[in-house]
Amino acid sequence: MTVAAAAAPERPAHRDPNVLRWLGAYTASMIGDSVYFMALAWAAARTGSASGAGLVLAAGSLPRALLMLGGGVLADRFGPRRIVIGSDAARALLVLGLAAVLFLTGPTVAVLVVVAVLFGAVDALFLPAVGALPPRLTAPGQLARVQGLRALAARGSTIIGAPMGGVAVAAGGPSLALAGAGVLFALSLPLLLGLRLRPLPAPAVSDEEAVTKAPDAWHDLVDGLRYIRRHPLLGPLMLVIALSELGFVGPLNLGLILLSEQRGWGASGMGWIVAGFAGGAAGSALLLAVRGRVPRAGLVMGVLALVGGAGIAALAQVPSVAAAAAIAAGVGLTAGLAGALCGALVQTAADPAYLGRVTSVSTLFTYAVIPLSYPVTGAAVALWGTGPVYTVSAAVCAAGGVLGLALTVLRRAELPR
Repeated sequence: MTVAAAAAPERPAHRDPNVLRWLGAYTASMIGDSVYFMALAWAAARTGSASGAGLVLAAGSLPRALLMLGGGVLADRFGPRRIVIGSDAARALLVLGLAAVLFLTGPTVAVLVVVAVLFGAVDALFLPAVGALPPRLTAPGQLARVQGLRALAARGSTIIGAPMGGVAVAAGGPSLALAGAGVLFALSLPLLLGLRLRPLPAPAVSDEEAVTKAPDAWHDLVDGLRYIRRHPLLGPLMLVIALSELGFVGPLNLGLILLSEQRGWGASGMGWIVAGFAGGAAGSALLLAVRGRVPRAGLVMGVLALVGGAGIAALAQVPSVAAAAAIAAGVGLTAGLAGALCGALVQTAADPAYLGRVTSVSTLFTYAVIPLSYPVTGAAVALWGTGPVYTVSAAVCAAGGVLGLALTVLRRAELPR
């Protein structure tokens, strides 16, 4: 299908129907994700095997880690819109098929593992492509606002999707929840089909690279990694993303469970801390969505990463749930804004012809490699306690901020006006 090229819109992103169609499709997919994972967890629990349930929930991470970079290659080669449409269609069919199987028979570990692996493989295609779409939809000066809108949609989808999945499971079991997730994935398709893409400029490569570039996917991948390594801004930005995610995800996910158990705060205390973090992150997303641009983005990003790292260290030292929730809100605000600015800088700095591959590298840290660090976090807490682990994690996160402030190219990075 031929996509009509859209001229650069003059209106703000939050008033642009083209961006709003993408945002609606993204939101429907994210809510579907939340409902799917809720249903999969309950179906896994009903198999009666604790080890099997753990295997089911972990099964999707491996294909994401192995195929994410390839997903970026496909997004650049065939276009991100086409890959996103195919991915959402595949997820809808896969989840609806599992819903039918569970309606007719009981859940088995083997079936659930197969579905989780296939879903993770499709996710490895979806995530780089959906992240590569915004520069094809709106003007460069609107990309920071789009990052804020995307983060706001992601937070809202979690808030809506988890209760929706729980209600569906309670009303009709995992099969009903999975059917609802499949419908949500399908709802994104007409919105995606209505997108109008901006024309793609020719990639900024040298004559030598243009002559020697091979047409196969492996060389496309190598070419993309070489492009990131040689780019004065993108290479350092990838290091900042990696350090920030490595120091951030463990303490704010698995670490909070262990910290709450150690302090006797229980599930309700952990809930308040998570709510504080979510509120702060939603606030940062709303701020960026409304403001649209932050002056001296590179400098602000580095400072916020340092502040967020200090907040992570403080979480393990405070004596009360209220104080921990307040600190978590601050971490959500600072880390969320730093992450959104980093994402906006990536999208504005990258040549659009390479954006799928660039997005796949940055996404790899968040969605594929980082979950594999959870066993390390758990073992470290068991050996040394939450305090030292939170301190080390905070230092790793802060190292991303230090790198951003130490390198002139990062410290002086600006978003387009």
